Amino acid sequence: MRALVAGAGIAGLTVADGLARGGWDVTVVEQAPGPRGQGYMIDFFGPGYDAAEKTGLLAHLRRRAYDIAEIAWVDERGRTRARLDYGAMRDAVQGRLFSLLRPDVEDALRERLPGTVDVRHGHRLTSFDDDGDTVTVRLAVDGAPGTTRLEADVLVGADGIHSRVRGLLLGTEPESHLRHLGYQTCAYTFVDEALHEHWRGRFAMTDTVDRSVGVYAARGGLVAMFGVHRVDGPGLPDDPREEVARRYAGLGPQIDEILAHRPAADELYYDQVAQVVVPRWGAGRVVLAGDAAGAVSLLAGQGASLAVAGGTLLADRLLRHDVPAAIVSYERELRPVVEERQAAGRRAAGSFVPRDRLGLWTRRAALRGLRVPGLRRALLARLVGKQAELFRA
Repeated sequence: MRALVAGAGIAGLTVADGLARGGWDVTVVEQAPGPRGQGYMIDFFGPGYDAAEKTGLLAHLRRRAYDIAEIAWVDERGRTRARLDYGAMRDAVQGRLFSLLRPDVEDALRERLPGTVDVRHGHRLTSFDDDGDTVTVRLAVDGAPGTTRLEADVLVGADGIHSRVRGLLLGTEPESHLRHLGYQTCAYTFVDEALHEHWRGRFAMTDTVDRSVGVYAARGGLVAMFGVHRVDGPGLPDDPREEVARRYAGLGPQIDEILAHRPAADELYYDQVAQVVVPRWGAGRVVLAGDAAGAVSLLAGQGASLAVAGGTLLADRLLRHDVPAAIVSYERELRPVVEERQAAGRRAAGSFVPRDRLGLWTRRAALRGLRVPGLRRALLARLVGKQAELFRA
């Protein structure tokens, strides 16, 4: 059996790994010219943790994890206004949680990817035809005239929230299935010895209204930054690099120094904060995975976890069933989990980036409540959300 996976992100690489280990011939095509290094710090737990444990990926991820004791919210003068004990977070999920940079998840997947998988960067899917027996895919290749053709028994669209495969599958514009949450986000890494020393050993977020910056000192002397800010509409700026400078200026001298290190626009991660809502995840021999099927947004958390879980589940079902039956089983099991996280993300938006000073005070009060035994369990349960058990025996 042959699979063509569009997208070399977390979901795509997970599907490719599972199918290749099951004996399939797998080709992964990716529009970007190479692996992308920009991304933010994530908490990895939930169904993806269970899937990674089941498949052997967990050890590769743990080697890249960071030892975070707490997250601190700091004001413009650098004073800590609220704290969250990560030990309490881990206890709430029985220790099954660690933190790492999102690009490190992709790096771990590439590290263990079987050598039989053919990964092709600089390949953009332009169209496909599904005749019921075979999917024929046409690709535009960087630096080459015309298009090239590949055939497969299944096409997996794991090409992100702006999925070309989704648009072709549903006959719509890719953006038409985005639920915009009213925010945009950015992320980048850079090297600065003094800033790395300043932020070493702690994960910090700005305790600010309508915008927030997170900072962490990563390995290799890197400083990792991500930002989230409120916007009036979904349209992206013409110059994201200047937009980042404008949106996050004035949050304190260290943040201003971080902004001075922002990279060129084509090296900066910048996008909408949105969820993907579609009537179906597949048809015939074409199926969607990861953010292309049901992005939950960074406000919900567990996006990377769900990408690993979904990719693992999809590969397993394709190995067990014929393609149409596998798609039905995969969507039936995973969609309720995704929809629950999407709902949680919409509820969490106001506390993640407060709209006003009252919102700041409310968040601080909730975090102080974690010190009260009677409130701790309820507040932590809300933070980590309902835990799906897709892979536990």
